[in-house]
Amino acid sequence: MRVLVVEDEQVLADAVAVGLRRESMAVDVVYDGDSALEHAGVNEYDVIVLDRDLPGVHGDDVARSLVGQSYAGRILMLTASGELEDKVEGLTLGADDYMAKPFAFAELIARVRALGRRAAPPLPPVLRRNGIELDPANHTVERDGRRITLTPKEFAVLEVLMRAGGTVVSAEGLLEKAWDENADPFTNVVRVTVMTLRKKLGEPPVIQTVPGAGYRI
Repeated sequence: MRVLVVEDEQVLADAVAVGLRRESMAVDVVYDGDSALEHAGVNEYDVIVLDRDLPGVHGDDVARSLVGQSYAGRILMLTASGELEDKVEGLTLGADDYMAKPFAFAELIARVRALGRRAAPPLPPVLRRNGIELDPANHTVERDGRRITLTPKEFAVLEVLMRAGGTVVSAEGLLEKAWDENADPFTNVVRVTVMTLRKKLGEPPVIQTVPGAGYRI
């Protein structure tokens, strides 16, 4: 899942990003409304965590613009304006969900994941394919009943491949969904991560390389 965090309080924004990355999400961070629109214009985010009181373009105007463009990603407003009328206004602007500060981080993660499921074609909460069982909410992976420990990036790559339902995912597609904007597209990070993931999943191999196209399970 790829997430954009838009928050002018940099310490809070960076803390939210770190927490989401621990959940194997690819996270970009910006601190003003202008940058939010710029990033959304060039990247396909599953969820945008959006503060309302932003410098430059106000968060409300960011939401209006994205909704007006029929942007596919879901919007979660995360703001200090927590009164009922504020929530109603935010949802009326087109936000898909609304959380007031201060907030419980576990709830934020659950809401982001729920919105991410709505941004993609409906899938069961626990993904199963070829003997592999992946539970995004509990961050666990098993193969034929054997628990497998993965790094956040390995987990993210496996989740993308599992969600693809047997179709091929290109290296660029994996880079887009499992890494943030700071990833170097010319490195072999995807190949290396897939290689280590294969080893951990064990025999017989379940991740296939499709020459010139990408990978699939």
